[in-house]
Amino acid sequence: MSETLLDPFAFSCPAPVTSHDKIVLGHGGGGWLSANLLRDVFLPLFSNPTLNRLDDQALLKIGGSNIAFTTDSFVVKPLFFPGGNIGSLAVHGTVNDLAMGGATPLFLSAGFILEEGFPLALLQKIATSMADAAAAAGVSIVTGDTKVVERGKGDGVYINTTGIGLVRPGVALSACRAKPGDVVILSGSIGDHGTAILASREGLDFETAIVSDSAALHGMVAAMLDVSSGIRCMRDPTRGGLSSALNEIAAQSGVSIEIEERRIPVHEEVRGACELLGLDPLYVANEGKLTAIVSPESAEYVLAAIRNHPLGHEAAVIGVVKDGAPGMVTVRTSFGSTRIVDLLPGDQLPRIC
Repeated sequence: MSETLLDPFAFSCPAPVTSHDKIVLGHGGGGWLSANLLRDVFLPLFSNPTLNRLDDQALLKIGGSNIAFTTDSFVVKPLFFPGGNIGSLAVHGTVNDLAMGGATPLFLSAGFILEEGFPLALLQKIATSMADAAAAAGVSIVTGDTKVVERGKGDGVYINTTGIGLVRPGVALSACRAKPGDVVILSGSIGDHGTAILASREGLDFETAIVSDSAALHGMVAAMLDVSSGIRCMRDPTRGGLSSALNEIAAQSGVSIEIEERRIPVHEEVRGACELLGLDPLYVANEGKLTAIVSPESAEYVLAAIRNHPLGHEAAVIGVVKDGAPGMVTVRTSFGSTRIVDLLPGDQLPRIC
């Protein structure tokens, strides 16, 4: 009997596709496809010095004041999840984008795209949650809009927000300001939000409940700025997780960043869920954490300020900025080896914010 020779390459994993002629879910994931969309479509058409900084907010000087301006859209699925819902998430996400620029959030807009047939009782619950989150954050929702699309065209409700805040004098934060020797600080455990969304979406039941970390961070940021002028930049690691945030900073500043796996706080239930589901916590979204690049002489004071805040008791120094390959992020593993932490080629968990 003759033997059939099998082609070994027929069973190899294909390289990720990073070029598309149509939009795919990965374009919204905060990884390579999102970066390509900016580079190939939007930046060539909208290019200007403010936009080209690619920070979480635009910093504008108006009438002698430094204004932070940001916009965001929320399409999270499911709409309600442990630790929040799309309404509170919309407020927290927008407030945090302003805070990462060192701004005190002041005003928000709220645009609702509603699907025909969506229950008014659920809309009332979402709007109430949004109002409560805004009040707790000390911001006012001052304008908005409502549109309705046909049944089956909108997944219930999408929310678009715009935020305006005031940046204190002397503060100039940007992802282009990291320098070799700077210290990387993380405000707490990673992966809680994305894992909570996935568990809720798929009906997964773990021994310990996993709850989203969705929270407003501007109070923590104010405390950090009170103790140090050595903060170079901050990012809240949402889509694409900590990996995307650090890769963006490394690329914008033309530096390399090395982090240590053993120093990165991850709750055991999140770590276990990620291992079970084949996820890397470095790429899982967060909604109540920040990473900061600070000068080495400021690190002790900034870390203490974060740990003294109710949302920051798990904060840790997780790495350093180096004068290495520009744009490269690496992690020293628990086994002593080093691996590259690149942007995701696609989206391991879509619709998380």
